[in-house]
Amino acid sequence: MLQSRQSLCGLGLSLMIATLSAQAAGLTSEHKAFGKTNDGTPVEQYILRNSHGMQATVITYGATLQALRVPDKHGRLDDIVLGFDDVQGYQKGTAYFGATIGRFGNRLADGAFELDGKRYQVPQNDKTNALHGGTQGFDKKVWKATETKDKDSVGVTLTYLSADGEMGFPGNLTTEVTYRLTDSNELRIDYKASTDKPTVLNLTNHSYFNLAGAGNGDILKQVATLHASHYTPVTAKLIPTGELAPVAGTPMDFTKPTAIGQHIKADHPQLKFAEEKQGGFDFNWALDTQGDVSKLAAEVSDPQSGRHLQLYTSEPGVQFYTSNFLDGTVKGKGGKVYPHWSAFTLETQHYPDSPNQPNFPSTRLDPGQTYTQSVVLKFSAK
Repeated sequence: MLQSRQSLCGLGLSLMIATLSAQAAGLTSEHKAFGKTNDGTPVEQYILRNSHGMQATVITYGATLQALRVPDKHGRLDDIVLGFDDVQGYQKGTAYFGATIGRFGNRLADGAFELDGKRYQVPQNDKTNALHGGTQGFDKKVWKATETKDKDSVGVTLTYLSADGEMGFPGNLTTEVTYRLTDSNELRIDYKASTDKPTVLNLTNHSYFNLAGAGNGDILKQVATLHASHYTPVTAKLIPTGELAPVAGTPMDFTKPTAIGQHIKADHPQLKFAEEKQGGFDFNWALDTQGDVSKLAAEVSDPQSGRHLQLYTSEPGVQFYTSNFLDGTVKGKGGKVYPHWSAFTLETQHYPDSPNQPNFPSTRLDPGQTYTQSVVLKFSAK
């Protein structure tokens, strides 16, 4: 008993020291009510702040990054992620603004896959495909949350138990997502998951970024670099062909800094598959970093505001999407309208349709294994 009390005292002291260290570094957090879902379930909001004024706001509905305020080259703050001001916007929304995506991010052909000889069916919600986990994916669930603090960051950990058979996926899956904000203007997202039956899993975050500020025009003049010499071409149904194709000589070549709008209207069949009327990007790039989170995977800068985003990831791929399906009818935070090409995503992931593509990196998760993924979004202003 004495040893237990000493351990508890030691743990309490450690937590107190970590909290004081975080506060000394200018890292603070608070949480408050964000409203209720249509069925009356309470939704909480967690606000993380650092000494530079950067602020990340996470809500328990969909484990969603609801806002991200980042300073520009003059030190002015603006919210750079698209989203809504209330729970009902997220409930009605179909664009997955800021949400944690699961169980399977991106598309599954015919909404189906086989595992150990058994076929599983996920509800089709993207024509014949299952997209982002089906009709009621992780983005439509209310997660449980607890605040976290250490000497270098302040954060929130969200957990969700997906029952065996939910959206057709096998296994009781426990998922944990932790957002952490550092005083170096880094937002870190760490994922962890385990299952009691063999299953497939592909988690990601679906934030839409506009470095000029959410709702402030399009992102065509913002400059992107993707450290990826190959991508996965798709069919007209946006399902990968199974090929890893070189980006060289195509509009998908972002190996050097390139304005997003420079080739977005090019006469290329892949761009027409992504958005048949005007073209656009909605593809998986196979990163040259090959899962090394210490290596820079992608970066985007906005010449006007000076904001610069650097992406690091432990995943083998990233879906670069230019909000092709936004059409100016969606009103977001502050009543701002989100037009066509008004944001980009950088969805770190395993490749789309991987369970049906034997040559792609495996998304299988077995009992006794722990799924992990780490993402770092580092912001600066020039």
